[in-house]
Amino acid sequence: MKSSTSLLSLLSFVMSGLLIASCAFPDENEDTDPIETGKIQIQFDNVVGSQDLKLDSVRYTNSVGEDFTVSKLNYFISNIKLTKIDGSVFTVPQDSSYFMIREANAGSQKLVINNVLTGEYTGIEFVVGVDSARSVSDESQRKGILDRYSGPTNEEAMYWDWNPGYIFLKMEGSSDSAMTANGKYEYHIGFFGGRTERTLNNLRTIKMNFPGQKAIVTTSIVSNVLIQANILKIFDGPTQLSIRKSPGIMFTDSSKNVADNYANMFSVKEIKIN
Repeated sequence: MKSSTSLLSLLSFVMSGLLIASCAFPDENEDTDPIETGKIQIQFDNVVGSQDLKLDSVRYTNSVGEDFTVSKLNYFISNIKLTKIDGSVFTVPQDSSYFMIREANAGSQKLVINNVLTGEYTGIEFVVGVDSARSVSDESQRKGILDRYSGPTNEEAMYWDWNPGYIFLKMEGSSDSAMTANGKYEYHIGFFGGRTERTLNNLRTIKMNFPGQKAIVTTSIVSNVLIQANILKIFDGPTQLSIRKSPGIMFTDSSKNVADNYANMFSVKEIKIN
């Protein structure tokens, strides 16, 4: 009888312990609130001062009074980050954060960023160019817009085979001031710091606040951030450039001056809520 009583007491103690544990600790398999995401659009509008950029058909004037046309304008945008109203930063996954803006292709100028955490955003950051880590990565890690054998990178010749690396910005056109046989000028800017030896680093990080507006991301609301790129700044920034003096800039030290200039050509014009 004593043994049976002891056994009942033990069972009662164990059951009480299990009951307390079940009340004190939530089920580890219990569903948690899902993380909500939406999307945001970033649209680039290339302009020349207050005018919309038109390829080949319009003559513009730079800061030193030289006329010029633009026949080609391409540039890479990568490593996009969005700043929330609380100061935290949402980093777009790198594999989804490489784009080439082409003036000749309107579709390329609107970037759609999916799976963005919902919230209110007050600023944006991005790199003009292709970062050094991705530039030296295996070919298998450089597909899509970065595939140098197919697609826009190949079609637009935005990669140097002779000195392996991407061309971050390519602008070409004609000018009466160009002292070349065909009256053409060409600015092809690349260099990420060097693969096997040190080179110029013409990667430029652009960081901008949204002036007086917020980009709202919800599961149903899509904000469109309109960014203007004023190509007059390519000629007139920290360094004033002359087509007559420099009709062709590629791998010389002066490519740094062009990169420093175009780092200042971006501004947020407006945010539209759809």
